Amino acid sequence: MVWSRALAPFVALTAAVALAPLPGAASTEASTYSAATTYLVGRGISDVTGPAAENGMMGYSKFGQNTTGIHQRQRSRAFVVVDQTSSRRIAYLNADLAMIFQAQRDAVLAKLQARFGNLYNEQNVLLSATHTHSGVGGQSHHLAYNLSILGFQKQAFEATVDGMAESIAEAHNDLKPGSISLGRGELTNASVQRSRVAFEANPAADKAAFPQAIDPAMTVLRFQQNGADVGAISWFATHATSITNNNTLISPDNKGYASYGWEHDDKGVRYLDDNPNGFVAAFPNTNAGDMSPNLNLRPGSGPTENEWDNARILGDRQRQKAQQVYDGPRTPIDGGIDSRMRFVDMSAVQVDPRYTPDGEPHRTCPGVVGVSTLAGSVEDGPGIAIIPEGVTNPFFEALKPYKIDVPPWLISCQSPKLAAVPTGLLEATPNVVPIQLVKLGQFHLVAVPGEVTIVAGLRLRRTIATELGVPLENVLVQAYANAYSQYVTTPEEYQLQQYEGGSTLFGKYTLPAYQQEFTALAKAMKAGTTIPIGTRPTKPGTAELNLQTGVVMDAPPPFKSFGQVLTDAAPSYQRGATATVEFVTGHPKNNLHRNGTFLEVQRQVGGQWVRVADDGDWSTRYRWTRVGIADSKATITWQIPATAAPGTYRIFHRGDSKALNGTITPFTGTSRTFTVT
Repeated sequence: MVWSRALAPFVALTAAVALAPLPGAASTEASTYSAATTYLVGRGISDVTGPAAENGMMGYSKFGQNTTGIHQRQRSRAFVVVDQTSSRRIAYLNADLAMIFQAQRDAVLAKLQARFGNLYNEQNVLLSATHTHSGVGGQSHHLAYNLSILGFQKQAFEATVDGMAESIAEAHNDLKPGSISLGRGELTNASVQRSRVAFEANPAADKAAFPQAIDPAMTVLRFQQNGADVGAISWFATHATSITNNNTLISPDNKGYASYGWEHDDKGVRYLDDNPNGFVAAFPNTNAGDMSPNLNLRPGSGPTENEWDNARILGDRQRQKAQQVYDGPRTPIDGGIDSRMRFVDMSAVQVDPRYTPDGEPHRTCPGVVGVSTLAGSVEDGPGIAIIPEGVTNPFFEALKPYKIDVPPWLISCQSPKLAAVPTGLLEATPNVVPIQLVKLGQFHLVAVPGEVTIVAGLRLRRTIATELGVPLENVLVQAYANAYSQYVTTPEEYQLQQYEGGSTLFGKYTLPAYQQEFTALAKAMKAGTTIPIGTRPTKPGTAELNLQTGVVMDAPPPFKSFGQVLTDAAPSYQRGATATVEFVTGHPKNNLHRNGTFLEVQRQVGGQWVRVADDGDWSTRYRWTRVGIADSKATITWQIPATAAPGTYRIFHRGDSKALNGTITPFTGTSRTFTVT
């Protein structure tokens, strides 16, 4: 996450692992898997797209970056696995979101428990995000993450919660006898080290695990039901920041395109069809805290200078490698299912010397945002240009007269961080977070509520693998999981106070604290014992503060009606051209059309109009523009694919208008017919 632009006004506001093969090493185990299994396997998918207009976006935390339409819809992908021998189960979810917040997790669990009782609970449900920076915001109960969005947005929150709960319920209803297998490979052209100076501060033994200063590991789980392929989870470490902070269209970015390419293009999944047996391809993130997709180390740059092309190319590279691993040598997942989860107050962990670099006891601190955070990640989302990263910062002196006082003990605890805002003391960021360890046969997921750098991830994996007595390659960090508390750097990286270090909330010993606390989970799992869940976080007083106004009413321009065409399509197009149609429309907040669409590209087939594309497709764009006080237009574009069938087409728009009395009325609009040759 890059949120420096949000914290600048916030400042003013508060003032009024050497055990096994290298990460990503290819498996040398059996290439054929047909063994019987005791698992039940299910998969599901749903829509988590929030308001497509006038809702602040999440990821870059840039004021004024408000949604103006849809590039592609955001989706939630879920898998449920049940061990028929023990009846234990795991629900794993990955959503096209910037992050998962505790508020969302609580609400999803409440919906699941209302439907399934205690079958799905805090212990066995793992929610994760792809970390796209082009989604809708306002879904946290912590002020710092809602600030640039102008507060908590209930409509956006409910869209994500409903969609996530639906995808898990769909996976539950899909359960059938099945099998899971594990494959590994390496992808070296979809990420770059964006914090090289901090990475180089780590010991040589750690850096040796990453000779290119990236984590190239591609880890793929292949899911089958009764021998038929039904889905995949493909972990790879890279930020979903190919699309820059100048964008205002909702998009799942490169990881979303990877999922779309495999599901839609390769497997023929049509999201709006009644297709409960469609292939589900999730592309979650792992320790991507210092991994950028911007290969030229500039926002929107690399491998091309076009951010949309970059999202497609980087997504396609992930898809192709994942498919290669999926079809290549793999190992059967075999064994029991288990999980351990507890809440940890990361503001006050007493860290045992076994986990600290100097062999001395240390402690963590209440969350503090450093001045380096305000600089942003210049490779992905630069912040305030005059603020440099690092421990020497002239801006810090200029900031002092306007900055809230930070207690001396907290400054000392966070040293050498230059403290900008004590967000933990203000309840603007969480102090209590959930940590979770999931076992699926011989494969383990370390669910961390934050962004983990590659060396921090390596150390965490080494610690857990040692405690469990399993190979390092069978332990994987699942970042952006269950809640969000910013970055996790190594103590050595923290010392340099680059963006990632400045954004490591709980101080220099955050990673050692996680190593210690996850070890407790691993010990309990290994021993088959329970562990106290800890004290749940409380809801901040500003949890649902909202300064964003809603829709008052819609009105068409004089002598026009809703759905009327303002600019029509041309009579004909060649493949590769772009068809554009403008309609009189209403505000998208009137109806999100979740699990639906604002547009359809339709082709005439046998006298019937058949949908060939919608607003979830890469080839379309839905843009909303406010024209007057209550007047707006929808601009729908279709970049006609080279594979489009010749024939007669039209563009169809679905919208909704709101009257002054609050009544919402649906309407439609249709372009002229046109030919594609």
